[in-house]
Amino acid sequence: MSRIILGITGSIAAYKAADITSLLTKAGHDVTCVMTKEALEFVTPLTLQVLSKNPVVTDLFAEKEGWQPGHIQLADVADLLLIAPATANVLAAMTHGFAHDALTAIALATRAPILIAPAMNGKMWEHVATRENVAKLSARGVKFVDPAEGILACGYDGIGRLAPVEDIVRAARDILHPPVTA
Repeated sequence: MSRIILGITGSIAAYKAADITSLLTKAGHDVTCVMTKEALEFVTPLTLQVLSKNPVVTDLFAEKEGWQPGHIQLADVADLLLIAPATANVLAAMTHGFAHDALTAIALATRAPILIAPAMNGKMWEHVATRENVAKLSARGVKFVDPAEGILACGYDGIGRLAPVEDIVRAARDILHPPVTA
């Protein structure tokens, strides 16, 4: 069983984190969800807690157990940090090493592989700052499941939708259990 930390950020696509959590849990993974303050505007922790069968982390300073800071403990035990959906804000924070919430603190502290599935307005995704952030994170070994094209929540038609949930789960599986090549 792999230990997956699922980061959820403040995107309308945050509701899809419930499906991701469910599929990963059904596949036998131990999933702990970490939500940013902005993600709480889109989905409730209770939904993710029931699906993951684990407490949901919503606050960097809401330590509940033991002496070790919770974000460090999660960073240490993670086999994979999956962030889906990831906003432009979180990509920028990770690129520049900010740790202003539980999710970005875990991202900075973990040595586990990181997989990011961005979701945002297409203009934000294609902005030079976001493209540079993605390039820098990729150069550091972070893997991405690029956003899909289609009708966006903002009404535009283009790139920026969260990749299909099945593609995200498959990418996570491939990182945790790389396909054997001959």
